[in-house]
Amino acid sequence: MLLRSYRKEIFRPECNPSFQSLHCIAHLDQDVGEVIPYLNAVLGGSQFTREPPSVTFKAHGKLITVHPREIAINALKEPEEADKILQWLRDEINSIWEKRSEITPKYEPLKKPQVFTILKQLPKTNCKDCGYPTCTVFAVQVAEGGRGPEHCPHLSPEQRQALQAYLEPFDLNG
Repeated sequence: MLLRSYRKEIFRPECNPSFQSLHCIAHLDQDVGEVIPYLNAVLGGSQFTREPPSVTFKAHGKLITVHPREIAINALKEPEEADKILQWLRDEINSIWEKRSEITPKYEPLKKPQVFTILKQLPKTNCKDCGYPTCTVFAVQVAEGGRGPEHCPHLSPEQRQALQAYLEPFDLNG
């Protein structure tokens, strides 16, 4: 077992104390730096750095960053949510560590779809029918995984299928 214990700190962001969401930092009692490339391979990190090692990925609707001695979780509704996510992540870290001989570590982040490639496939009418002020803003949302081709009411079935085919390799459902 690589990760046994941690100390949890829950707080509101200092940059804007009026935010309703909470953040969590788990201070790890064990160094998990060696498992980070394996976490990246299994959980699909959207950001990865070698030195110092860290991986950021989306799970449970949250952005989670794992450092050798810290785990950061954003936008929690309540402190209990942090407990559930930290227990899940501790189990994932330990399971992945146990199976590391079967996993090829990954030292780069997932590739992301290109906003301009998405935009080229949209009608570019800036109609706002999708709920966004411009097709460019909508394209950014699609690239980040917040929206999909089905959310543009003006795409033909063929255009929707082509955009979906472009997005498939990126696994934005994280």
